[in-house]
Amino acid sequence: MMYNTSAGIVPGKINVHLVPHSHDDVGWLKTVDQYYVGSNNSIQVACVQNVLDSLIPALVADKNRKFIYVEQAITHGFFALLSFDFLLEINGGMCMHDEAAPHYIDMIDQTTLGHRYIKEQFNVTPRIGWQIDPFGHSAVQAYLLSAEVGFDFLFFARIDYQDRAKRINEKTLEVVWRASKSLGSSAQIMTGISPKNYEPPSDNFYFEVGDTSPIVQDDMNLFDYNVPERVNDFVSAAIAQANITRTNHIMWTMGTDFKYQYAHTWFRQMDKFIHYVNQDGRVNALYSTPSMYIDAKYAANESWPLKTDDFFPYADRENAYWTGYFTSRPALKGYVRTMSAYYLAARQLEFFKGRNEVGLSTDSLADALALVQHHDAVSGTEKQHVADDYAKRLSIGYTEAEKCPLLNISYCPPSEVDLSSGKSLVVVVYNPLGWKREDIIRIPVINENVTVKDSKGKVIESQLLPLLKDSMSLRNSYSTAYLGKSTNVTPSYWLAFSASVPPLGFNTYIISSAKQAASHSGMRTVYKSQISQNDTIEVGPGNLKLLYSGKRAKLMRYINSKTSVNKLLEQSYIYYRGDDGSKDLQPSGAYIFRPNGTYPIEPEGQLSFTILRGPLLDEVHQRINPWIYQVTRVYKGKDHAEIEFTVGPIPIDDGIGKEVVTQITSNMISNKTFYTDSSGRDFIERIRDYRKDWNLEVNQPIAGNYYPVNLGIYMKDNSSELSILVDRSVGGSSIADGQLELMLHRRLVADDNRGVSEALNETVCVFDKCEGLTIIGKYYLRIDPVGEAAKWRRSFGQEIYSPFLLAFTEQDGDHWANSHLATYSAMDTTYVLPDNVALITLQELDSGKVLLRLAHLYEIEEDTDLSVMSSVELKKISKVTEMNLSANQERAVMEKKRLVWRVEGSSKEQPTAVRGSPVDPAKLVVELAPMEIRTFVIEFYSERGSFSDALYRRSNLRRKATFSLP
Repeated sequence: MMYNTSAGIVPGKINVHLVPHSHDDVGWLKTVDQYYVGSNNSIQVACVQNVLDSLIPALVADKNRKFIYVEQAITHGFFALLSFDFLLEINGGMCMHDEAAPHYIDMIDQTTLGHRYIKEQFNVTPRIGWQIDPFGHSAVQAYLLSAEVGFDFLFFARIDYQDRAKRINEKTLEVVWRASKSLGSSAQIMTGISPKNYEPPSDNFYFEVGDTSPIVQDDMNLFDYNVPERVNDFVSAAIAQANITRTNHIMWTMGTDFKYQYAHTWFRQMDKFIHYVNQDGRVNALYSTPSMYIDAKYAANESWPLKTDDFFPYADRENAYWTGYFTSRPALKGYVRTMSAYYLAARQLEFFKGRNEVGLSTDSLADALALVQHHDAVSGTEKQHVADDYAKRLSIGYTEAEKCPLLNISYCPPSEVDLSSGKSLVVVVYNPLGWKREDIIRIPVINENVTVKDSKGKVIESQLLPLLKDSMSLRNSYSTAYLGKSTNVTPSYWLAFSASVPPLGFNTYIISSAKQAASHSGMRTVYKSQISQNDTIEVGPGNLKLLYSGKRAKLMRYINSKTSVNKLLEQSYIYYRGDDGSKDLQPSGAYIFRPNGTYPIEPEGQLSFTILRGPLLDEVHQRINPWIYQVTRVYKGKDHAEIEFTVGPIPIDDGIGKEVVTQITSNMISNKTFYTDSSGRDFIERIRDYRKDWNLEVNQPIAGNYYPVNLGIYMKDNSSELSILVDRSVGGSSIADGQLELMLHRRLVADDNRGVSEALNETVCVFDKCEGLTIIGKYYLRIDPVGEAAKWRRSFGQEIYSPFLLAFTEQDGDHWANSHLATYSAMDTTYVLPDNVALITLQELDSGKVLLRLAHLYEIEEDTDLSVMSSVELKKISKVTEMNLSANQERAVMEKKRLVWRVEGSSKEQPTAVRGSPVDPAKLVVELAPMEIRTFVIEFYSERGSFSDALYRRSNLRRKATFSLP
């Protein structure tokens, strides 16, 4: 029988837009490749090849049928999609990225990779955001990764169950989301929230082989004819959804995870529904896409409610806050951040040397980084073997850095050479930032007889610090675990020296043997506490002093003589006992944070408290307990403290899962208020036990107040601001006034019943011995007078994200130094980028053109001096074209065609957000307003130059600098 599926929109009726889709994770229970080919089906019967192979014939069979597909990374270049543009109009990134754990630069990069691929291969420009599965939604996703890429609409499914109930009651599931207070209405996005999830409206409408929903049996010659009943089911469900939705258009997401492996089973039933429902006439059913749906919504000329800030945290029911994944798999999160920083710098170096002239490229790392932004990857919510696969892919992409993969655990073979034979170690330090910076370099060395010279041959001040047995034990274990071999050289010291490097440039330092222990080393162990000691101990060689209690081995006070800050300050560790679910079947797990009690972590036995002093930095070493070790560093030229923590293996022999937290406690009066960043960008005000959009029913006073932290967290009172910046995404909160806390690590004994079917229990095996994962990480702490902290958060935040990149080689005599360029800057010596502007992309494209992104670092009213319009001058460029954020269309074209949605109560003219002016091709000046990111494709004259009075000609760099990437 032929079915009439040609229905379009019918005015005056409820129009049910049937949107067929398959949500195909690029890794979760199986690896991305296992999902593609359909292997490892003992875990999950899922095969993307089957979806793609059956989909195209089903679409060809009826031109009225529609389908949408999101995850580009898993299609493996399925070019048959070319005939169906509507398949690719959605999202368009390499994956459906998470919105809590990724940094905004990674979100931009993976989206750009997918968008430019679709544009080049299919000439399609996606116009709909489709973030249906991430576990909460960030402001950055709304205004940057939706509005600024040119989307007209953003769909998602997961919001807090209390929020959803209120929105259903008030018919506010569709809103205009104005997420940036700086960019305002110029970067708002129309947003639709599913009434339930991203699946069909009820259990009656699933049609995969093996599903149990009743089919439409329309052969009257057979038993069980049920057309009237099934039409009634359809109409009832449509009316129910229409009653909570504005306008007469509703959308049904017809599909879910890895569906349409035999596409005809779905389309056959939808064909019948469209045919018989439209014969019935009470509602109108049609094959549709999100674009068709939103165009119909827009034509209704409705005014929509306004939403600001974000959609964190997310709970799907009582006592089930999805805030544990903010920290889950902290080692993977740290690895992703390290690779992200390397990728940014490596693309710059690739551009300087010439993309086509480098044997290796950054492409494989780009692909791996794009994949791992997936909402079941960097989030830490995948099975262990899948997490291993992501890490493996990152490692393969990082082949240019294999000489120094484990520097954070003091394993760095290039620096652990014997220099007594007359050889020297050459250290090339690259600075990927657009301003000059100075920082302390620390590398392990095998003995104390070393000296450091700068690029001019001048001996510079350095400092040796003993490599303590705790570090050595971890080094030996993990180098064996990850490299498959034990080390044959044992370093004895950390060598620290100050490196000064020009913007977008490098400097060279030579480490050579000294005839005797360098008198300038400055290494002294000056204090080892005993229980009986009660002296106050002052730590810090510069303006910043930390005061400790010798008796308790505890931090007591923070004093900065330069800023006149003098505050009580304590730091401690606790763990939350992970609920095992014995009460209500809701344990703590990879997704869910469900604490069941708070337990302080106190030192066991005699206090371990060692202070090392020197001319460059002081270190405080503390053994907190057998599985937590901490080093606090205070640098001479820095006004913040650096805290390096080593946590693990977390013991679970007692059957209790533990979620390890550090707490920073002051006497500040914070009035329940604190601030966390959105994906490393805007800071959003958080108020404990409060939601702006509904009256919060508090059932989890700890987990329900946790938020994702990518850049930092801070609180303030009338006189001071206390800020903490992080080196990877974590969960954080302020559970008590005057206190901030970060969750650093978690090891659990139960699965949280959200599909993974595996406890979050990461282990590392060396030969036949397996133990819980140990992680090393850092956070940075500073207290400023109120109103003066943003400068540090923004500038040092960039330095954390983009650390120095190190390359090593050896030389005999002065051979290497005489034949290589010792120092270089891609920018004129008289120029640096403005303090409020960062260069976040400098990348040569396959076409030979260059992709350039500049970002204003400050929000409006964030800083008196720097929350202002800024400008960057471009030079020696033949053509500059401003693009949208993902560089797949010209910005002017995007702005002209984007839909402008009406907002309730905004009949009066709204103030226009400040934006930088279009770039005058004669003047080539780029203006950036607060929080603005501008993207350009640049073409150079034959002898290349660049912005800011000249990136030197690349030929100059190619001729003189041939060092390899680390």
